[in-house]
Amino acid sequence: MPRILVRDFTVPATSIDVNRHVNHLEYLRWMQDAAIEHSAARGWPQGRYQAAGIAWVVRSHSIEYLRPAFAGDGLSLLTWVADLRSRSSLRRYLVWRRSDRQVLAQGETRWVLVEADTGRPCAIPEPLRASFEVVSDPGEVQRLLADAAAAGPRPAAEGVDG
Repeated sequence: MPRILVRDFTVPATSIDVNRHVNHLEYLRWMQDAAIEHSAARGWPQGRYQAAGIAWVVRSHSIEYLRPAFAGDGLSLLTWVADLRSRSSLRRYLVWRRSDRQVLAQGETRWVLVEADTGRPCAIPEPLRASFEVVSDPGEVQRLLADAAAAGPRPAAEGVDG
């Protein structure tokens, strides 16, 4: 159960827009998919949320695009929980190109926990809270990137859905 999820993939041609680089909406989709994958890895797949009658909804997204990505690029997307409040959580993301070790984008999402039947915010129950470790030190993410760079390229899945 990783504190920081690292998802490696190769950019598929379907992610490219009219400007010949990855469309901004792809980053948002990748971030959401990684958040769901990380939650499942921490013991909270979608079915467990449904059984508990709760769901996460987005209050806000922020993405800073630093460099473009292109079809065929091998990327790593990292995500982690940066804080847990009484009813919400801040999740951060970093997208890194493995070939030149460049950070392409960084972002964050403020997620709010709601009752599934009413959509009203609710307190994060203790079993859910206990399943996530907050990563508040940005240095931990930087060390993980440095270790990945030192280890060299890893095989990536073909496309994000692969």
